[in-house]
Amino acid sequence: MEYLLHILILVVIYAVLAVSLNLIAGYTGLLSIGHAAFYGVGAYTVALMALKLHSPFLVNLLSAMILSGLLGAIVAIPSLRIRDDYFVIATFAFQVIAFSILNNWVSFTGGPMGLPGIPQPNIFSWVVDSNWEYLLLVAGLAAGVLLVCYRIVHSPFGRVLKSIREDEVFALAAGKNVAAHKVLVFVIGAAMASVAGVAYAHYISFIDPTSFTVVESIFIISIII
Repeated sequence: MEYLLHILILVVIYAVLAVSLNLIAGYTGLLSIGHAAFYGVGAYTVALMALKLHSPFLVNLLSAMILSGLLGAIVAIPSLRIRDDYFVIATFAFQVIAFSILNNWVSFTGGPMGLPGIPQPNIFSWVVDSNWEYLLLVAGLAAGVLLVCYRIVHSPFGRVLKSIREDEVFALAAGKNVAAHKVLVFVIGAAMASVAGVAYAHYISFIDPTSFTVVESIFIISIII
């Protein structure tokens, strides 16, 4: 039963990653090979804050989402000038840079040795210390992400994202602010990916850069395909 719960927890975590990338690649048509970087930023942010600052889980979660969202905006900036294969290469470069920083900034991230001993989540005195409880926690986080995605894609904002995917020139001709929509969807997708990183870091209680490589990004792409 414990093994089954372990599999279910990982399935839910990857479901969050898939939904967040699908918002960027599936609905907007911006194929990104750097999504695992946002996943890693979320994991490292919550791990460092929990280990060094001993701050509450919800504060760490919010901080991870904000930081990943800001990085998402930075990555989205090239998309305003380049498209298609060139944009894919730009996101690949971001992925490589993010991995290099996590792997080489040993004094801060632990480098190849990673960060062990990440504590269990503590939410208003509820310590999540069993697989059943952790499944409930990640399912709640996933439900929140799914609800936000559902509301986005069924809103006027979501319809603009689909129009960008189908014909960006037409969306511009219709008076839509394509640049703002691209940046904002990347911010949202990156913040959602960080939620999966937060869940993963607390569940495994150990992270290292090898969990957030370009291979992981390709795996997430394969899920949404």
